[in-house]
Amino acid sequence: MIAPPALADTLVNNVQGVTVSSDGSIKRFTGLVIGEDGKIRQVLASGDKPPRDIDYQVDGKGRVMLPGMVDSHLHVMNIGFGALTLDLSDTTSLEEALTRIARFAAENPGRPWILGRGWNQEKWGLGRFPTAAELDAVVSDRPVWLERVDGHAGWANSMAIRQAKLGADTKDPAGGRITRKAGSRDPQGVFVDAAMQLIGTVVPAPRPADRDLAFRKAQAYLLAHGITAVGDMGISLHDWQTYRRAGDLGQLKVRIMAYADSLESMELIAGPAPTPWLYDDRLRLNGIKLYLDGALGSRGALLKTPYADEPGQTGLALLSPTQLRNLMSRAALENFQVAIHAIGDQANAEVLNAIDELSESYKGDRRWRIEHAQIVDPADIAKFGQHGIIASMQPLHQTSDRLMAEARLGPDRLAGAYAWRSIAATGSPLAFGSDAPVEPADVFGGLAAAISRTDANGEPFGGWLPQEAVSREAALAAFTSNGAYAGFGEGRFGRLEAGERADFILVDRDPLLASPREMRMIEVLETWINGERVFTKGK
Repeated sequence: MIAPPALADTLVNNVQGVTVSSDGSIKRFTGLVIGEDGKIRQVLASGDKPPRDIDYQVDGKGRVMLPGMVDSHLHVMNIGFGALTLDLSDTTSLEEALTRIARFAAENPGRPWILGRGWNQEKWGLGRFPTAAELDAVVSDRPVWLERVDGHAGWANSMAIRQAKLGADTKDPAGGRITRKAGSRDPQGVFVDAAMQLIGTVVPAPRPADRDLAFRKAQAYLLAHGITAVGDMGISLHDWQTYRRAGDLGQLKVRIMAYADSLESMELIAGPAPTPWLYDDRLRLNGIKLYLDGALGSRGALLKTPYADEPGQTGLALLSPTQLRNLMSRAALENFQVAIHAIGDQANAEVLNAIDELSESYKGDRRWRIEHAQIVDPADIAKFGQHGIIASMQPLHQTSDRLMAEARLGPDRLAGAYAWRSIAATGSPLAFGSDAPVEPADVFGGLAAAISRTDANGEPFGGWLPQEAVSREAALAAFTSNGAYAGFGEGRFGRLEAGERADFILVDRDPLLASPREMRMIEVLETWINGERVFTKGK
């Protein structure tokens, strides 16, 4: 009788391994044995002898091994399209942005529209929104449409406004605002939240080939940053089909826990229930992403009391309380997970109350998610610990938004701002992300911000509201095991232990031993997914 062929096992040895255990503690190890199915067969501790029947061996050269990072909130296709269009995220003045726009238009004469993103009037020190007239001065022969850094406002030139047939008689849509010229009703050039769609409807849609290229760009970017799994927020049917094409061709490497942009998309993609895990646990439609309010930068975040720097303005409600509950119920009825964007304290209070009400009807493991949870009334924080609510938060937002948040809220309303430690203390699992491309998908920058409450320059000294910093162990869990749990991926990936997928990265230093400054300098040397090396620095 002929013996069956042995499975091809791989030993990755001689590493300084670090992972988060199921109890939240840190476990250290020296090697992994990986089966040909891409799952970990054995974790080797110091002094353990590796198995004898090994087909392949990889010398880790004493480098630090971490679980693959899980970014729980970003926008995959927006990252990719951002790499193919105009990026204004590093501009520091309106003049610099206009120069960049003019140069991009001159270098791309064949593009029918000039598209891009990343502008930030707060970073420019402008004190107001930019205008269509300012865009017209540099590009007047083609329509221009540029999204704000947070994706909650867009800046158009006059030709784009004319193509959309917008004028003084165009009303603000529900949940949106058209900025107007002083003394008239004519659009001034910036469209906030739901009003963005007034221009968006006339912007040419990308072709499938464009989408495939954008996905490849995004995936390469994520792998180079050590990110092996993501929560992809607000996907369309077109996005899903892009991922399916990549999966069918064996080109889907990163793991995508997806959330549809609407009930229609959710039903078209998944039908009557969340999809199964596809392509060896690389793709699943978990549920739906809902927007309840806008962002602080465009004063669209929904607040309980008016903005300190714009009295009378309390933000934009993108859904009524009844609409919110109806959409949540419709998704929960068929066991879809619900992730709700809430930034202002009134928006967070509304979501917390809605979850409390609906939990009476929808029992079981729901894992309700609140995305961002940036400004929370301290009186509402305890509610995060109820009903298994997951706080999906982005540490880099705190460092980017600090000065703006102080201006928008005033000093007396900051106690619940970016309150990571307080929310975690209620028992709410923290799942950290970047919101890329709003922020860079910089996990180690996020880790540094989470433990220090300081930015890349070490400011402010001692940290901003430092009592809300979290421990290194908690921050690492929020970017690994908690991120997997937040998207129903636990037991599949997120930890380096027997039975889970061999998703890991090799880096040049241990984040648990590094200062915040050193943490921001960590380099990803290799990225592995499912036991396959998918990125090597310099290659």
